[in-house]
Amino acid sequence: MAHGWQKLTEMGLAGTAAGFGQMGVPLPTVSAWFATFVELVGGAALVLGLATPVVGVLLALNMLGAFVFVHAGNGLFVTENGFELVFALGAAALVLAAVGAGRVSLDHLIAPRLPRRSGRPTAGAAA
Repeated sequence: MAHGWQKLTEMGLAGTAAGFGQMGVPLPTVSAWFATFVELVGGAALVLGLATPVVGVLLALNMLGAFVFVHAGNGLFVTENGFELVFALGAAALVLAAVGAGRVSLDHLIAPRLPRRSGRPTAGAAA
């Protein structure tokens, strides 16, 4: 959320797009909008446990873009603008997309009886 807020309020969308353009990110204006709102709104949704599978995939895609266009050539360590944080955030987002937000989430509150992908057969499933 913090990086999305920073892109929106400190750098502005135009400044973010200009920075993306200098880094070689394709479609820098579209990419700036995507990154800003996925980080800000998606981050808030993850905190609340809302639309977790969708948001997790979108955040993982955002981190993949950050890895490919910004961090991959800088090594591992974040102190050298490396990819360790981007990798950790992307992996965590994919885990949340796969397992969902859990019982203490808006997803569970809104739709508590929707089938969950647990790997276990459900009652009435064909053998």
